[in-house]
Amino acid sequence: MRALCLALIASLFTAAPALEADDATERAILEAIEGQLPAAERLLEQAVTINSGTLNFDGVKKVGALFGAELKAIGFDTEWVDGTAFGRAGHLVASFGNKGPKILMIGHLDTVFAKDDTFQAFTPQDDDKIAGPGITDMKGGDVIIIEVVRALKAAGVLDDVSIRIVMTGDEEASGKPLSLSKKAIIDAAVWADIALGFEDGDGNIQTAVTARRGSTDWTLEVTGRPAHSSQIFTPDVGYGAILEAARILNSFRLELEGMENLTFNPGRIVGGTRVTEDAATATTSGFGKNNVVAQALKVSGGIRAQSPKQLADAKAKMQAIVADSLLHTSASLTFAPGYPPMAPTEGNAKLLALYSEISESLGYGKIEAVNPRKAGAADISFAADHVDMALDGMGLMGTGGHTKDEMADMTSFKKNIQKAALLIHALANGALESTGD
Repeated sequence: MRALCLALIASLFTAAPALEADDATERAILEAIEGQLPAAERLLEQAVTINSGTLNFDGVKKVGALFGAELKAIGFDTEWVDGTAFGRAGHLVASFGNKGPKILMIGHLDTVFAKDDTFQAFTPQDDDKIAGPGITDMKGGDVIIIEVVRALKAAGVLDDVSIRIVMTGDEEASGKPLSLSKKAIIDAAVWADIALGFEDGDGNIQTAVTARRGSTDWTLEVTGRPAHSSQIFTPDVGYGAILEAARILNSFRLELEGMENLTFNPGRIVGGTRVTEDAATATTSGFGKNNVVAQALKVSGGIRAQSPKQLADAKAKMQAIVADSLLHTSASLTFAPGYPPMAPTEGNAKLLALYSEISESLGYGKIEAVNPRKAGAADISFAADHVDMALDGMGLMGTGGHTKDEMADMTSFKKNIQKAALLIHALANGALESTGD
C-alpha cells in the first residue's frame, strides 16, 4: 500500500513532527489482519449468537467473558466492573502498555434485543450481507477493536502505544445513576489523550463521527382549576391544564425549531381530572370527562443538542415559556441527567483528516464528517470533553440498526480494521501530537 502522505499531513498539521515512512510495518499489520480475518468472522458469529439484551445480565456477561478472553490472550490486563450499583450487568475494561499516546477504544456489549425476542440468529445473506441482532450495533465494532490490537501485536508495534478498552454493558439502556454507570468511560477518558468509538455511525463507510448531539429527558407537569366545562375561560376558572400544555408545547416548537441541529420531542402526554404514572413500565394513565375542565397533565419527552451551550440556551427558552402561565394554571419543567453532547472541535477534525488520509492511501476513498442530525447519542459523548480529540463511527457498517432488519455489510469489516490499525500506528509514530496530561 502507499505509505501515509507525509506532505499532506505536514500541510494539515504544521505543529506535528515529520513521520518516518515504514512500509514494512504497515505491510505486516495488513498481512496480520488478512490472515486473521476468517477467525475474526467466526468470533463475530459467536458473539452475535449470544443474546445480550441490556437486561439479560447473564448474556451481557457471557459476551464480556468472550471478548475478555480474546484480549487477555493478546496480552491485555482485563477487569469486569460489576454493575450491581447501577442496576446493570457491568462493563469490560482492558488495558495494555505504558508508553506512547494514550488511546481509549470504546465499544458496548449490550443490544436492544431482549432475551425472548424472536430476532436471535446470525444469518448470512447474499452480496456480503449478514443479518443478526446487534451485529452492527455494535458487536461488529467490538470485534474490530479486538482485531486491531491483535494485528498491532502481531506486527510488533502494540508496545508503541498505551491502550485502554472499555466495552460497556448498558449503552442501549443506561444504568442509574449515570455517575456510576458511566464512571468507567469517564475515568478512562481522563487518563486518555484520544478516544476512538466503534459504533456504526450512519452506516456509511465514507463517513465518521466528529460530533454527536446529547440526549436529555424532560418532564412537563401542568395543573389547572377543575370546574364544569361551561365555565372554562371565565375569570374564576381560567383555561385548564390541557390548553395550558398546548400553549407551552406549541411555544416550544416555535422557539426551538430554528436552532440548528437541535430537536425536542414530546413522546408521551396524558391529561384529565387525574393522572397516574407507573414508572416501572413507563406508562401513564388519565381519567377525565368531556364536561370537566382538566386539572392535571403530564408530558414526557427528550431534547437533543449539539453543544452544552446550545442545550443551556434551549433550556432557558423552555423555562421562560413555562413560567408565562395562562390564568389559573401552573406548570413545572424538569430535566433528567442525560448524555452530554460530543461537540465538534478542531482536534476531532484533525483526527478525521488523518483517518481519511489513511483511507485514501488504502484506496478506500475520502471520509467526511457525519451530519450530527444522523448521529445519535453514544458512550463516546461521556469521553469527548476529557480528551484532546475524539472520533466515532469506526465500526462495522450496515443498515436497520435497532430493528429486526439489522444487516451488516461485511465488505466494511476488513476495511475498517485496516484503517483503525493504521490510524493507531500513525498516532504512535507522532502523526498528531496530543497535549493530554
